[in-house]
Amino acid sequence: MAHKNVFVRIWEAAAGLLEGFYTTFIHLFRKPITEEYPEYKRPLPVRSRARIILTRDPDGDERCVACYLCSASCPVSCISMQSAIREDGRRFASWFRINFARCIYCGLCEEACPTLAIQLTPHFETCEYDLLTLVAEKEDLLVNHGGKNQDYNYYRVAGVIGKDGKGAHLKEAPPVNLKSNMP
Repeated sequence: MAHKNVFVRIWEAAAGLLEGFYTTFIHLFRKPITEEYPEYKRPLPVRSRARIILTRDPDGDERCVACYLCSASCPVSCISMQSAIREDGRRFASWFRINFARCIYCGLCEEACPTLAIQLTPHFETCEYDLLTLVAEKEDLLVNHGGKNQDYNYYRVAGVIGKDGKGAHLKEAPPVNLKSNMP
């Protein structure tokens, strides 16, 4: 009985080995499928995510309000910025930096952005010999169009907090005093 088990195991091992050789033998005589990459670029899916850009609203202003949500949602901490406020009360990023050497192109920054300023494009060719050239500044990222959302303007929807503060804008209710709600 024990000898029968040994022969079955040997036969199973030999059959597995022969099956692997058979598969290799079949593929030896097939024509190779080679795509010449720089000459032929495979079409990418519509929702592919690669290089990050900063877009503008329909008025031509920057959409980024430097709310820090993109840098907070980034799992690898590759986004950094500094906020500033213009004379008219509008926030903007005085500098904005993305380290593409660390970026994993997950798209969480695009989903977190309330102004639709950050968008991911299908441009994926970002190979460099020097890692410092993969650090992109605001000037490198800013484009002169609205990206996927051409007509969206954050400040037309949300408004601007002016110099007078909250509750001073036209048709805006004064802020609620939270302490008045206490028992």
